[in-house]
Amino acid sequence: DRSKQRVLVIGSGFGVELNPAQIQVIVGAGFQVHVVSTLPNPESPSFPVYQFLPTIQQAIDEFQPHIIASGSKGGAYMAALWQANLWTGPSLVINRHPALQSLPQGAPVVLCHGSNDEYYKYRREDLEALMRTGTPNRVLLYYTGNSGLLGRGYTREGDKHNMLSILQNDCLPRLLDSAMQEGDPELHFMRTWDRFLTAERLEAERWLGYRPGDLRRFWKSVDQNGTDDNVLFEVLAGSEEHDMVSAIFRAQPTVPRAYADMNPGMWQHLTISKIERVENGMQEDGNVEPYFRQMQRGIENQGLAFVPGLHTKWAFHGSSAVEEIVSNPISGFQPLMSGSRAASLWGPGTYFARDAKYCYDGGFCHPLPDG
Repeated sequence: DRSKQRVLVIGSGFGVELNPAQIQVIVGAGFQVHVVSTLPNPESPSFPVYQFLPTIQQAIDEFQPHIIASGSKGGAYMAALWQANLWTGPSLVINRHPALQSLPQGAPVVLCHGSNDEYYKYRREDLEALMRTGTPNRVLLYYTGNSGLLGRGYTREGDKHNMLSILQNDCLPRLLDSAMQEGDPELHFMRTWDRFLTAERLEAERWLGYRPGDLRRFWKSVDQNGTDDNVLFEVLAGSEEHDMVSAIFRAQPTVPRAYADMNPGMWQHLTISKIERVENGMQEDGNVEPYFRQMQRGIENQGLAFVPGLHTKWAFHGSSAVEEIVSNPISGFQPLMSGSRAASLWGPGTYFARDAKYCYDGGFCHPLPDG
């Protein structure tokens, strides 16, 4: 219940007047909000930031916040609060200020930063290094970067200093929620992603399953071993499996997409000519299942519960190498080939999209001669 959660905002740098939408989003989400509005600019030369901490301390004592939020130059005050051990509770920081050199131990911290910040220019790896100074499973980096180049532009641009993305889709309030929840703020934030999927898509995903082995119940190869000469089996139109896969393929998000969305209305009217199921036993048993178990162990070794549907997702990949992917007896997808179609934003790997339409709009898949 957000109406019972108290958010203390360090006014200096938060843009209460210059970027009022930021504070309005928090107030509009239903939180109780108090702004410490009497703090001067801490970025003037030789500014005695510690002399003004009693003002924030008084606000903490009187308002009893559940979380403190800062933005831009207000990060200097947040860093001083941590260093003086005056605040060890949940914290949300918008824009990494140069004064932030380490995070407090044991405290839940959410840091928001954009790749196109005009004033505080940090690489993603610099931000990740800062997050590693905090307590594992108690910190979350919300970072927006430019997408890979497609043609002469990006399908999505990272945030500037005034982070527009956090003002959309209840994002900033969800980040506040995540910092205040028990446990890992990243996992809580990930759980909120389902609200962007339709109930029909979520139902289809759950019916099909979130583990590689869940789909094996549909296999038609001999003894469901996937060792037949043919690895592709047509899914009969009108079957429940066909309906569920179609629902995921056609699904539109519940909010507008972040990238350039070309003619979203036409997607519902596409004709699905055929759906084929890949039954490649060697690839499944020798690569997919071991990787799945390795991922599960890696998450559990961090002290977290592995949750299919949270740590595994239905996603789409467009490629001209379909035959090689489905028939290769060992690997299928080739992570080292990533970036051949577009820049590798997050480094080497195979890239997937939440929506099938992204693969189409981005030119990652092309119509065959037969349409």
